[in-house]
Amino acid sequence: MLIASSPHTHKRRTTGQVMRLVAYATLPGAAALVYFFGYGVLINLALCSLTALVTEALVLLLRGKSLWQLADSSALLTAILLALALPPTAPWWLLVIGSVFAILVAKQLYGGIGQNLFNPAMAAYVLLLISFPVQMTNWLPAKGLASHSPSFQDSLSLTFSGYTTDGFAAHQLSQGVDGVTQATPLDTLKTDLKQGLTASESMTKALFADIGGKGWNWVNLGFLLGGLFLLWRGIIDWQIPGGVLGGLLLASLLGFILHPDGNGSPLFHLFSGAAMFGAFFIATDPVTAATSPKGRLIFGLLIGVLTYLIRVFGGYPDAIAFAVLLANMTAPLLDNYTRPNSFGEGSKP
Repeated sequence: MLIASSPHTHKRRTTGQVMRLVAYATLPGAAALVYFFGYGVLINLALCSLTALVTEALVLLLRGKSLWQLADSSALLTAILLALALPPTAPWWLLVIGSVFAILVAKQLYGGIGQNLFNPAMAAYVLLLISFPVQMTNWLPAKGLASHSPSFQDSLSLTFSGYTTDGFAAHQLSQGVDGVTQATPLDTLKTDLKQGLTASESMTKALFADIGGKGWNWVNLGFLLGGLFLLWRGIIDWQIPGGVLGGLLLASLLGFILHPDGNGSPLFHLFSGAAMFGAFFIATDPVTAATSPKGRLIFGLLIGVLTYLIRVFGGYPDAIAFAVLLANMTAPLLDNYTRPNSFGEGSKP
């Protein structure tokens, strides 16, 4: 572990208090997700949280640790972040696999809280995306675009049986009011560009009625509001979210200037997908990010640029998870070259 030079400030908050404040800050974004994409988001949150807490408790017992460690709420926060990243039509077994992997493999096998190299929620997300791409990319159309909006009972039935109470499967619910299967704005833009449409032609669709896509701009605004709350309370510093959004903005602006017909606008990239969620809630994980101020800024910029590059040139439209995991690998190196010298370090005797 690298220790930054003094002076050190001490905030009177326990780990559990910090984790719970971060969880509370997700509420505006989570509420927007529920409003636009249905009750499946709540089911994701409940099932992921239960699975993560049970897994954490079993591992603590096997390691001879006190169950009081559950009070640090780190497992609960990991579950919340994973649940918010998953489609609201995700089957129960997908939620269980992801939650178990996040806690057991990505967190506890590294030694527990404070020891993991990779963000546990994003490590689990990438595992699920690579292993089960169909289930992981099956998002419902936003409210106002869906031909059938599932009730809570429908969502519950869909999670555990694969069908609503009326017999609709998840892929049938993906059809919009025009009868055409819907996808996320990033998915749709990427597919349309591959089929020879220009970005401006693609964005004439109803899905792109708002800046970041129908519903998605409000989701991103919700997470932006939560992120500003974390900045105000001093839970996170500005360098990482500023770097992520700045890197994404600059990269997308350059791409838009060079090839406007083949790229979404910078505002589209900032307010679509998981941009704000990733910038304020994922990249800022203090365990897996760089720790020096300069290192945090570079770390954030790297995530922002990688997100744009993977969105445009990679195989997956929303690239926050991949960008964060790649940047996690650079955090020790960034700290090594950017941390300030301690008093007397490197001076001649």
